[in-house]
Amino acid sequence: MTTSRKAGTAKTSTSRRWIKWLFLGPLLIVFLVQLYFLLMVCWYAQVNPRMTNMMSDQLAALREKDPKAELVQQWVPYNRISANLKRAVIASEDANFADHDGVDWEALQKAYEKNNKKHKVVGGGSTITQQLAKNLFLSGSRNYVRKGQEMIIAFMLETVMSKERILELYLNVVEYGRGIFGAEAAARHYFNVSAANLGSAQAAKLAVMLPNPRYYDRHRDTNYLARRTNLIVNRMSAAELP
Repeated sequence: MTTSRKAGTAKTSTSRRWIKWLFLGPLLIVFLVQLYFLLMVCWYAQVNPRMTNMMSDQLAALREKDPKAELVQQWVPYNRISANLKRAVIASEDANFADHDGVDWEALQKAYEKNNKKHKVVGGGSTITQQLAKNLFLSGSRNYVRKGQEMIIAFMLETVMSKERILELYLNVVEYGRGIFGAEAAARHYFNVSAANLGSAQAAKLAVMLPNPRYYDRHRDTNYLARRTNLIVNRMSAAELP
């Protein structure tokens, strides 16, 4: 009888341990994932990334058709990127960049309402910081789980880095066309000038292309692109630089 009770107690104890790990295991995994992202954010605060997650994904896609394909990207420091491009990107992508903590809650609410109306994720309301988080670490998929992780990393970026560093990173890693990444590669690809010498109209056009760069690389003279470029040129003077 005593042996039977001990066996029953042992089974109960084992069951409790398994139940505990069923709850604590996923939490531990989530914690370790967030710790990894935080450590990488701290690293990128000091070291320029050689390859982002978005670059890696596109390079893999390009090499499916051409095993020798390479990306075009050249890092340039913040002071060698035209103020025109900095202002244009802020005016077009994130007017409150200098003031928010990584997330523009008003823009996020508008995007949520738009998505509900369309019954699918058609807009994200992402800030420049959130877009940087996606480019550095995440996929291009659209779902609320990825959006949540994007926001967490955005808060990490804003906590660890200056606004200037965030904008420097973003302008150097953002996609500007198939295989084209960063301001320097974009300036030379579209206008045959350096990122430092971009004029206001050129900078505005590059900023307008950002939501769909591969499409606009093939369709550079659409009426929408021209209208939107003129609008951003007019807004650039009000854009606040970090």
